[in-house]
Amino acid sequence: MPTFAIYAFSAVNLMKRLFTRRRIIALLALPSLYLLATAWLVCDGLVDRLGHADVALVLGSKVEMNGKPSVRLQGRLDRTVELYKAGYFPWVIASGGVGKEGFDEAAVMRDYLVGQGVPADHVILDSHGDNTFASAQNTLAIAKQKHFTSVMAISQYFHLPRSRLALQRCGFKPVYTAHAKLFEWRDVYSSLRETLGYVKYSVRSF
Repeated sequence: MPTFAIYAFSAVNLMKRLFTRRRIIALLALPSLYLLATAWLVCDGLVDRLGHADVALVLGSKVEMNGKPSVRLQGRLDRTVELYKAGYFPWVIASGGVGKEGFDEAAVMRDYLVGQGVPADHVILDSHGDNTFASAQNTLAIAKQKHFTSVMAISQYFHLPRSRLALQRCGFKPVYTAHAKLFEWRDVYSSLRETLGYVKYSVRSF
């Protein structure tokens, strides 16, 4: 075989090995980066950003078949009651949609809050908060009517970074946060899924 052909053959083999290594490194790096991003979101959500806000936005979650808030939703509502009674905000927006169970999450949330001592005339219903984006947009519409400028988002810790991002993109300054004092094994899955949601919200138009 001519010398040139030998060098060419060797170069091609070397390139193949390099590209294979790069592909392997990339395949190993992507899951690691994803896990790091998830860890950052979790840590960020666990750090409450408390401050006196014009209104609190408590984001909806599942209502059980008996019409009662699920454990996850009750955790959010209990945290809302705690902070309301501590004087962090005078108004609460209960935001949720109608789940497959057939209940209006916002109405169930309001009833629970009122039952825990929050005045009914200080709870604003948003029955069209079908997702975080919709809740943020609806909160903006309510804020314009009520002349609110600051808001505190209340949800599970892994959900708060995306909730804060959505509210900031809607123009709220500042955006405070507080997480429900509840931890479940399914939080692991929810946190991993939330990373994709945060990336999606980072690039979407508000």
